[in-house]
Amino acid sequence: MTSRRQVVLSLGASLLGFARVAVAQPAMARVGFLQPVVPQNGTSEFLEDFRRGMRELGYVEGKNYELVIRWGEGKLERLPALAAELVRLKVDVIVAVTSPAVWAAKGATKTIPIVMPLSSDPVGDGLVASLAHPGGNITGLSVMTPELMGRRMQLLKEVFQKPGRPVAVMWNPDYTGMRARYREAEGAAPSVGFVLRSVEVRDSSELEHALASLDHERPDALLLLADPLTMSQRLRIVEFATQERLPAMYEVRQFVDAGGLISYGPNTDDIVRRCASYVDKILKGAKPGDLPIQQPEKFELVINMRTAKQLGVTIPQSVLVQADQVIN
Repeated sequence: MTSRRQVVLSLGASLLGFARVAVAQPAMARVGFLQPVVPQNGTSEFLEDFRRGMRELGYVEGKNYELVIRWGEGKLERLPALAAELVRLKVDVIVAVTSPAVWAAKGATKTIPIVMPLSSDPVGDGLVASLAHPGGNITGLSVMTPELMGRRMQLLKEVFQKPGRPVAVMWNPDYTGMRARYREAEGAAPSVGFVLRSVEVRDSSELEHALASLDHERPDALLLLADPLTMSQRLRIVEFATQERLPAMYEVRQFVDAGGLISYGPNTDDIVRRCASYVDKILKGAKPGDLPIQQPEKFELVINMRTAKQLGVTIPQSVLVQADQVIN
């Protein structure tokens, strides 16, 4: 018969074992999410892409990880203060969407890991030492590849032949990483016989001036380089292009989904979803500086034939057969 002493000792051992298990359980991870754009309905497609990526890796929001979200509301000057707030809240990792958010996070911390899903030119911008060996506390993905802008120019030539007037390139020079993309456009244009005209847009009021200039000095085509500002204003830009019957190529499909003519570029939804794997590795102990920066794996050509009909643009069959999606 078991003595009272044995029962007490057994119970005590069980309680001690339970306490050890409880201590061994990891605390809920805190993931900061910093994005410059104005949220719609309290969220954004990139945030939902990231959430989907985390779910695919077995994470359950509110159970084994917590999202601490901060929006820049379209004002890049707010990002440093928001990044500093995430640092004060002691998040375990910061997901910084687009280069301005990465720079803000970099200025706020040298120790908390930073994952960038949509950086433009991380090496050229001085964010990391190299793609293969980032070093420091920053890693993630880049949306730039050497052949990307050349391919866009070739598609423009196939669709619009050789414009009689310069091709307007709308871009934001205040947006970190955009200058490298504009330089790529400048470098690729001569190979297809294009002359470019720079149209700079830094805020929503300047956008209206830029659209007025396009109306006054009409180009034969428009190439739009996407950044948080133009993404947030894509309905206005697409509306203008349709009203003025101005053929336009966009870097990402979100503009074509909104009624734009044609886009060619990386699948940004896939890229943001993939950045969850970096967060997963870091939460499991990997050092960000040891994780190579990946480049896009999926590129997509999307064509809106309804818009082509409205604009009176004939898309050559040679281009249509290359399309990943044709919106009829």
